[in-house]
Amino acid sequence: MTAGTVLSTHGLRKDYGRDAALVQAVDDVCLQVAQGESVAIVGPSGCGKSTPLYLLGGLERPTAGTIELADRRIDGMPEAGLARLRRHVLGFVFQSFHLVDELTALENIELPALLAGASPRKARERARELLARVDLEDRAEHLPSALSGGQRQRVAIARALANSPLVVLADEPTGNLDSAGTTEVLRLFDQLRIGGQTLITVTHDSRVAATADRLISMRDGKFVDETRLTGGTSRSLTEMAGLEG
Repeated sequence: MTAGTVLSTHGLRKDYGRDAALVQAVDDVCLQVAQGESVAIVGPSGCGKSTPLYLLGGLERPTAGTIELADRRIDGMPEAGLARLRRHVLGFVFQSFHLVDELTALENIELPALLAGASPRKARERARELLARVDLEDRAEHLPSALSGGQRQRVAIARALANSPLVVLADEPTGNLDSAGTTEVLRLFDQLRIGGQTLITVTHDSRVAATADRLISMRDGKFVDETRLTGGTSRSLTEMAGLEG
């Protein structure tokens, strides 16, 4: 891993099935992500673009290849080690939010800190700080059912930041949102990029891709093209859409 690199893969492969039913969801993927960099992975539906994210987060095991995170090999790490890694080093944002329905917005955000061993007071302070950051202070005591889709995703992003993770992994973060909700999340993602958060996002949405520093196009399990986006917005949305199609 080179200086300044927080995450890297070499020859990463993920197979499902066997023999005639073998599917190579990820095929010889190599990736290096620098600290503070925002990377978007785009591609058509079914190209396997979510699988690298699951591999990077230790949610799936690779068939072959290596994954290094913060100078640690994680591709063969025991499950207990991966669990600690997910609590302290990685943050996750999912398309379906995955909020706990019985907990308020504030309680959902403080939960990862509590699970990582923070005191209730520290966890609550951090949750309130993050609620302010995502502009939802007035929704602190609301259950997820009382929030709009965009608000729920902003709570989910705040929750992903609860333990100040080194890397945030986001899987189709606007996939279940309407236009207003997408705009809310786009604004927040752009703030994260400007603020120096390391962010890897899988998306089919050209507007989300346009907030990144670097765009990677994926086809049939392979990374086939890469574009540096100056300031995260140097490409038009039409150009982004062309890369997806």
